[in-house]
Amino acid sequence: MRALRRKLPVLLETSRVKSRFARIADIAAIALIALAAWKFLIAPRFFGPSFHPVPAPPLTLPLEGGGTFTLAKDRGQVVFLDFWASWCEPCKMSIPLIEKYKTTHPGALVYSIDAGESESVASRYARSAKMRRVAFDPNMKAADSFGVDVFPTMIVIGRDGKEHAKWIGFNPLIEHDMARAAKEF
Repeated sequence: MRALRRKLPVLLETSRVKSRFARIADIAAIALIALAAWKFLIAPRFFGPSFHPVPAPPLTLPLEGGGTFTLAKDRGQVVFLDFWASWCEPCKMSIPLIEKYKTTHPGALVYSIDAGESESVASRYARSAKMRRVAFDPNMKAADSFGVDVFPTMIVIGRDGKEHAKWIGFNPLIEHDMARAAKEF
């Protein structure tokens, strides 16, 4: 019994230390989750990097079904350039959202530009995905001129003919952002 009495304070102190450590670990985990939420969800929406409009480079690309798309002809309107590739998994998630935006905003000028693939590969994928207003950039000249090296990338050209925004990667809120940009730029 005496041995137990001598060990009891040590056991209680060890339990308190473990309990304190567990609380500190819980607080650190909550802080880490809050920091991640801030960095990836909140801050980019409200405190994203500033973007200074720059003149859009000249752009003329062949369209699926014939004809060409020339950016200069659409000056005075907001134009969205969605760069994608058929092998790109995030693009496969983004394309239905972009196509839905095209459907719900029939007056919007949204061009889906396949970059780096042959016209036959891109056209086959575009037909299977029921895409509209598809342009081809097989040599990536347009993608390079806009600094696109990650897919999907959406470029917003304002009414003034300047590049006002560049959204890189999959964005589940792309329709909302496009609607806002159509009003703003």
